[in-house]
Amino acid sequence: MRGAETNAETNAGAPGADSVRRLLSDDGRRLLAQLPPYDPDRVLSVTDRLRADGHAPDLVAAALTQSALRAKATAKFGAAAAGMFFTADGLEQATRPQIAAGHAQRFVDAEVDTVFDLGCGIGSDAEAFAAAGLRVHAVDLDPATAAIAAANAPSAVVEVADATTVSIPSDAAVWLDPARRTRGVADVTGRTRRTFRLDELLPSWEFVTALGASGRAVGTKLSPSFPLSALPPEASAQWVSYGGEVLECAVWFGPLADAHRVSARLVDASSASNDVVVHTDSVAPSADSIDDVDTYLYEADRAVVRAGVTAALTDAVGGVELSPGLGHVSTDQRIDVGFARRFRVLETMPFNQKALRSWLRLRRIGRVTVKKRGVTFDDATFRRDLKLKGSDHALLLVTRLAETQVVLVLDPDD
Repeated sequence: MRGAETNAETNAGAPGADSVRRLLSDDGRRLLAQLPPYDPDRVLSVTDRLRADGHAPDLVAAALTQSALRAKATAKFGAAAAGMFFTADGLEQATRPQIAAGHAQRFVDAEVDTVFDLGCGIGSDAEAFAAAGLRVHAVDLDPATAAIAAANAPSAVVEVADATTVSIPSDAAVWLDPARRTRGVADVTGRTRRTFRLDELLPSWEFVTALGASGRAVGTKLSPSFPLSALPPEASAQWVSYGGEVLECAVWFGPLADAHRVSARLVDASSASNDVVVHTDSVAPSADSIDDVDTYLYEADRAVVRAGVTAALTDAVGGVELSPGLGHVSTDQRIDVGFARRFRVLETMPFNQKALRSWLRLRRIGRVTVKKRGVTFDDATFRRDLKLKGSDHALLLVTRLAETQVVLVLDPDD
């Protein structure tokens, strides 16, 4: 049973246009509406029943795959997923609604009227643009994906075309979500291979930057691994996190660019008005020795670290960063900071496993949670070699400080 589900999901990573058209037809939509809540253990029995009712086998397979994708998409799109259409690759790359709303608001704030969404995927950004009152012309090279985008963003004009050949009016803004999967190159599960290289984007990075250099309002969604060294001088970059996970780096050109070259945006799941934007022109001071570790440790959100604006945290709490670029700041001040977690430091010591084991055993610590930043070792081997016995638990941070490795024993202080 499980195998049938897996094959149905992975083989539909890039469904054909004919299959998508059938699924989007009245018959396909009615069949989807009849399906019970997705249950992988019931795929075969549901398949047999639907075929016995006279439904074509290929339509049944497409509908069940879509049902599986909708169930998976609920984590990203909430209840709206039940009425949307997906591909496996499209769902993975699709922008969360809360983040897409932020993209749309930036165009609205720039008094843009029309947005050309080049490489629109399944249409999550296009729908957000339309919901914000913008006129949207969406483009995708793949006919099946474009058909799905048209279903998900019914107010948009959707065109099947090469984004690099589309004629864009001079007064229109542009949004690009370049494909970060290599067409025709699949992994062992049948999914197209993911790429993080700028020179493998489609449309190309050169095409994106040329549009940006034109002076028009241009924005693009890129991988969080985007190198700051590649940022054009006329653009700004913003790393975006949701629930503590960095999901994208958005690069903005022309009237959409920020005054600060780099920033971080922490998206609030409940309301865009609660988003936190972090930027700074300061440079974070660094600790010189283990004696600089104070009562509290603050851990900056990963988007703040990616953007390289940890100095905003050292400024906010009057502290020092343990090691440049890692996002851990120590201070004696207990302050609520909207872009960092706070811990109380119970102990600080050089990274010496024998000394750490003695400290933990003396306090009857039998279980540890290990966080590490800027160091490399095998967690399982590390825990095994501690040979702990006891009922209590400890949170350990293993990281760098100046030229040495250190261990901090922490207690969450949220």
